[in-house]
Amino acid sequence: MRFTFHPHPDPPPSRGRVFNSGEPFPMLSYRHGFHAGNFADVHKHVTLVLLLESLLKKETPFCYIDTHAGAAMYNLQSGFAQKHREFENGIGRLWHRGQVPPPVMSYLQLVAAMKNNRGARESPRYYPGSPALAKILARPQDRMILMELHPADFRLLKSYFARDRRARVECRDGFEGLMAVLPPAERRGLVLVDPAYEAGNELERLAGVLERAWRKWPTGVYAVWYPLQKGLPVRRFHRELRNAGAKKIFLCEINVVPDSGSNRLGGSGMIIINPPWQVDLKLEEALAWLVPLLDRGTGLPPRCEWLVGEGR
Repeated sequence: MRFTFHPHPDPPPSRGRVFNSGEPFPMLSYRHGFHAGNFADVHKHVTLVLLLESLLKKETPFCYIDTHAGAAMYNLQSGFAQKHREFENGIGRLWHRGQVPPPVMSYLQLVAAMKNNRGARESPRYYPGSPALAKILARPQDRMILMELHPADFRLLKSYFARDRRARVECRDGFEGLMAVLPPAERRGLVLVDPAYEAGNELERLAGVLERAWRKWPTGVYAVWYPLQKGLPVRRFHRELRNAGAKKIFLCEINVVPDSGSNRLGGSGMIIINPPWQVDLKLEEALAWLVPLLDRGTGLPPRCEWLVGEGR
């Protein structure tokens, strides 16, 4: 398979509200290049690969929908990534590790397979975002709908998928776009929701979007990433999801940064609605291995539990 790489330019001066990394950004200025390959990406992408591999077990086609797709591929030697070098405490801690659980191994093999990553010592040179991982795993009969509102990242995303007929790439608000494309023609599929959380009410809006999306397509799999940091109403978000009507909701969270303030990312959360069979058990196994490796001194185990459904 042929890959196209797009190195990012150096980042613009930061300004505006404080985002989860502690770096201030104005609205609609979030660039994932600052954070590519960090511990949250590891958590999110191990989960994503596990979900996609579960969908691949059946021959019938599926639709992958990415509401906040980003730029698809990230150069870890760019000014963006080098500003805080967050990848060192993420993919860098896993690079060239042996004896890893199967879900983590699948993820690492996909990252290592990227062109120019062979022979990289401390960390990969290029890090694939969620659309790039889906591109590798999707089959000819599968389809991808990718949305990104930031104009610069949209151009990179559009270029990356320019020759891929399976992909539909749109410059639009992911929450609005999700409502427009559901339900997809395929009966099976996965929605990844990974917004920037720049707005103060993002979790509240997200809960409403998920409820409406599930009611339009109750058989779809939904994977939602959210930050763990002081001041965010995560418990209220969980409570609203419990009351939304979905029959199966699984939660997995990791906290790896001790004493993180309200402007720092202390942990990473994933909500999965309608997880495929045994995904919960495989995630528990993967996180039990991952968290001690990623932990920077919290000593906290991963939190894996059913919000609604099988664990009740």
